[in-house]
Amino acid sequence: MEYIIVAIAVLIGASLTFFSGFGLGTIMLPVFALFFDIEVAVGATAIVHLSNNLFKFLLVRKFIHLQTFLRFGIPAMIAAVFGGLLLAEVTGYAPIHSYSIGEKTFEMTYLNIIVGSLMIFFAWFDLSPKYSNLQVDEKHLPLGGLLSGFFGGVSGHQGAFRAAFLSKSGLDKKQFVGTSNAISLVIDISRIPVYLGLFSIGSSKEINLAASLSDGKMLLIVGIVFAFVGTFVGKRLIEKTTIVGVQRLVGVLLFVMGGLMIAGIL
Repeated sequence: MEYIIVAIAVLIGASLTFFSGFGLGTIMLPVFALFFDIEVAVGATAIVHLSNNLFKFLLVRKFIHLQTFLRFGIPAMIAAVFGGLLLAEVTGYAPIHSYSIGEKTFEMTYLNIIVGSLMIFFAWFDLSPKYSNLQVDEKHLPLGGLLSGFFGGVSGHQGAFRAAFLSKSGLDKKQFVGTSNAISLVIDISRIPVYLGLFSIGSSKEINLAASLSDGKMLLIVGIVFAFVGTFVGKRLIEKTTIVGVQRLVGVLLFVMGGLMIAGIL
């Protein structure tokens, strides 16, 4: 059953990400959190995200707007490292609070609260009419890179800020897709070594990210394969689909999953 859930979620997320610039990580993280500890879920999401970005890069690399990529992507790479370091740091903290419902015990940890709060924030960002058409002057692209990279390092939620900032940079649709993909790719390349190198301890149990991912490698393989399929689907839908309804759906899911994560249920 878990393979079907992951396959459907990744297929939908990869299809949305192709033309919207975000969606895969935001959908994948709560799904992987159903089957992995949150630290491992973030790492698993990053690996599937990277694999999909590499494949997508082969399809859209010719559309990259180099100047925008450099102004946004370099700060994003740097910030992603610091975001990953923060995620690894709070992993070692003891639970803030534990409670029981029936025979089940739940732990509220710093990491779950940070990631869950970020998910709720991005849900609000997606759902609020005030910010639905937010655009930012292109002179602030480096700031956008810092924000997108840092949040990408902490939880993988980099796309909403990236889309908001890039939408003001004067790119056409294909340049937006190509440049957004390249930036997302360099953020993944920056954060994954941090996860692999620093996730060696956990709050109440030992965590070895590489070993945990190896144990769940079939879920990763399913995620990677269906991400590729979703990318093909997204390429076919790029001229036909509106993302307004999609953004609202993702926002609702993020809000619900973020609340459950803060509560320690996920």
